[in-house]
Amino acid sequence: MLLTLLYVPGDRPDRFGKAVDSGADAVIVDLEDAVVATRKAYARDAAAEFVAAPHRVPVFVRVNELTGPDVAADLDALAGAPGLAGLRLPKVESPEAVRTVAARVPVPLHPLVESAVGVERAYEIAGADPAVASIGLGEADLRSDLGVTAEDGLAWVRGRIVVAARAAGLPPPLLPVYANVTDLAGLAESCAAGRRMGFVGRTAIHPRQLPVIVAAFRPSAEEVSRARELLDAVAEAQTRDSGAVVLPDGRFADRAMVAAARRTLDLAERYAAAW
Repeated sequence: MLLTLLYVPGDRPDRFGKAVDSGADAVIVDLEDAVVATRKAYARDAAAEFVAAPHRVPVFVRVNELTGPDVAADLDALAGAPGLAGLRLPKVESPEAVRTVAARVPVPLHPLVESAVGVERAYEIAGADPAVASIGLGEADLRSDLGVTAEDGLAWVRGRIVVAARAAGLPPPLLPVYANVTDLAGLAESCAAGRRMGFVGRTAIHPRQLPVIVAAFRPSAEEVSRARELLDAVAEAQTRDSGAVVLPDGRFADRAMVAAARRTLDLAERYAAAW
């Protein structure tokens, strides 16, 4: 499970190495929104050269829109690259589109939902092919498509993506980028809201956002302590052949709470290992 991913424009190869060293769990070289039409070929060549060999962290490439004129050349240039960890697919609206890419480039795929049509078919997209490794949102285009003017206006869509991911057996999703790289307080608030909905991390567009994301999603010391207390109580009850566990603070430790406690400890370990 990757928890923090950093985008870097595909036409800025001078930043590729810095992105790898940023502390993010993975890097996304962006050939789509971050690159103007006249520089698409240059960005494609730079990305292909960068993933010609593996790097210290996974490197993904976001290709151009699947129905656009550039994606075929993107896939041709990236196919078979040893350092390509996977492809992020923008503006996906059908499972067929995902399967077409899977048949052409056998790497993990990460489709992004960015339209009303994509939202409607999110469950089908998440389960489209065994190559699908995650599903996520691209909210700028989606807000435009739906006429949403505030971040909380997409809460229901975010919830749908969380459920679609889990229903397909995929990891909990990551929040999309927070576009204002100077508004760190707003980023922290947005991350906290996303965490309450079931997201476990976030993609970033600037290294300064990474520590804020980590602080927001990493389980607190209190959460870790409570999770360990619950699991210890369950283990102790099992030694007494007791199936019911009620903690001193009134929590009843059923199977769902045990699973949540284990997930808390797992996330704490993963964030500690990365930061």
